[in-house]
Amino acid sequence: NPGCFATGIELALLPLANNQLINDDVHVHGITGSTGAGQKLSPTTHYSWRNNNVSIYKAFKHQHLGEVNQSIKQLQNGFKYNINFLPVRGNFTRGIYISAYTKCDKPEQEIVELYKSYYKDQPFVIISDKSPDLKQVVNTNKCILRITKHDDKVLIISIVDNLVKGASGQAIHNMNLMFDLPEETGLKLKSTGF
Repeated sequence: NPGCFATGIELALLPLANNQLINDDVHVHGITGSTGAGQKLSPTTHYSWRNNNVSIYKAFKHQHLGEVNQSIKQLQNGFKYNINFLPVRGNFTRGIYISAYTKCDKPEQEIVELYKSYYKDQPFVIISDKSPDLKQVVNTNKCILRITKHDDKVLIISIVDNLVKGASGQAIHNMNLMFDLPEETGLKLKSTGF
């Protein structure tokens, strides 16, 4: 399974890559909760440090960038641009909030339709017409995407639960596919904000 940050970023960018529309550097800002801090304890994993605190780590060099670049190149063979990723430690427990933007000359509605078409058979990816918040995905296998255009830039918001969609839920989803089970088996979960 891809890493949790890789999942959120890839779901935000793959429809653009599939349509050969990433033709400039991509700028990504991602905030993760404390449960995304890995398996080893460190000073920055403790509640007393994370509470009421925010910090950037591994700027431009996060370990999940290799996975993201590989996935994009599989869809957009000539991809040669930078993914400028700023990962942030958030002061909450669960979830990943990704905001990614790049230049794109297509109108907003056309881009939204590309995303809807790309994910039309994916029960866990939702294209929203409202700005999403993490409580809509926490405790679920969902990814909510919001696509907007700002002058010559397309902005994609991508939110996932790092422990479900970014880890265990994705593993269950893959197992369901491998064993020819309905994709949603074991994954019909309610979010913390519904």
